Amino acid sequence: MSLTADSRLLQVDLRSAGYGAVPVLHDIAFDLDEGRRLVILGANGAGKTTTLRALTGLCAAQGSIRFAGAPLQGLPAHRIARHGIAHVPQGRGTVPDLTVRENLLLGGTLRSPREAAADVGFWMDRFPRLGERAARPASGLSGGEQQLLAIARAFMARPRLVLLDEPSLGLAPKVTAEVFAAIDELGRARGTALLIVEQNAALALAIADTALVLESGRIVTRGAAADLQGDDDLRRAYLGV
Repeated sequence: MSLTADSRLLQVDLRSAGYGAVPVLHDIAFDLDEGRRLVILGANGAGKTTTLRALTGLCAAQGSIRFAGAPLQGLPAHRIARHGIAHVPQGRGTVPDLTVRENLLLGGTLRSPREAAADVGFWMDRFPRLGERAARPASGLSGGEQQLLAIARAFMARPRLVLLDEPSLGLAPKVTAEVFAAIDELGRARGTALLIVEQNAALALAIADTALVLESGRIVTRGAAADLQGDDDLRRAYLGV
């Protein structure tokens, strides 16, 4: 049975996207349903980060982006966020000079002060290491702690969709596994849709429903995450693993 447009949370149909006069993406089209997980894979320079930036108004894009039926194309980033989309950019995206608590409160600025304060307590309990470092500047945290803080700050807004750009970047394998376990658990517990850009194909596919593979700014394959996970030829050809 085919899905109607109204049943899709995110609908993307981009002719191109990029920076200045240089297009990076070409004919990128995909949908994401409420509460589902999509991972975008590809080598460095494939266009993964540009895809997320196009969705959040951080680079020029031509085409159509709709979220819960509302057009987002051409809106500035702060208005896109108000629709219920949170973005964890590559390199964490925390504010180094603010404390852990202040970073979390910053993530809850679209909610009432009482709701935001209550959720800060929740995240301190959920990630005890953040609670222990509540008064410490984000710059003083380890890489894994900064990534957990960035994820918690994104969920502080109670978004319907979280975009995560390379959550494993620069992390040790054990910390990476912890971060992905947290992403998986939080997405399921809150019914939040996830769009993950990642080079660690094995971890990303393990928590995703569907996947796209980009090469040179174009979609070269798509399908169920479980199917792509078992495709050795595809992994060698496009992911180098």
